[in-house]
Amino acid sequence: MRGLTITMMKIRRLRTTVALSAWILALSLAGCQTAQQQVPAEVKAAEERADAQDNEARGVAEASLGKDAEVLAHGDLAQNGLEQVLAVNRFATKAAPNASGANTPPIFVTRAAVLEKNDGKWSQVLLCDEHLKNPYGYLRGSLAARVNGWRLEYTQDAKDGLEMKFTPMEKPDAVHVNADQSSEQKSPAFDVRWNPSAKRYQSFDDSHERYLSEVPTLETPQSILK
Repeated sequence: MRGLTITMMKIRRLRTTVALSAWILALSLAGCQTAQQQVPAEVKAAEERADAQDNEARGVAEASLGKDAEVLAHGDLAQNGLEQVLAVNRFATKAAPNASGANTPPIFVTRAAVLEKNDGKWSQVLLCDEHLKNPYGYLRGSLAARVNGWRLEYTQDAKDGLEMKFTPMEKPDAVHVNADQSSEQKSPAFDVRWNPSAKRYQSFDDSHERYLSEVPTLETPQSILK
């Protein structure tokens, strides 16, 4: 009788252990399923935010440069903590922008603009059309003559941010553009980068050691976009 009682106790302990193990396993599986459900949800939310930002960037680019505007770069381009967009009206056939931040091949543009979002509003902080200008006036050195097209090269550095090199083109026609010809040998190039002290885009001097101040004009290049 005693042996039977001991056997029954062992069976009850075994059943308890099995039930406990099954309960723990069920909790683990439920936790895994919850985690698996949360990861796609977080990824989807991140993708939706990225899509919304891309759509907004596209919208402000078109508001600034028209429906044929192309966004080349988007993000904290100046490393100043604010969202910016580099947009252009490309002269040649479009090619996919280099998203890696490395040197990009030169492109030919008729206009370019850098737009910045501050306190929920977008504004032009750099405009390239016949001349190069920021909200304070024309960039020094770029006032010699009106330009009908530009050869643009740009780089994105994690430390220094966006740097642009604008070279005037004498005759921006399809033959010159498709042959990758420009007036670079005849015309000076203008290197432009964000000046953290002045808090705006400015051009460099020839030694690339000093930012050049603008030439004030009565014209106000800045435009606020809704």
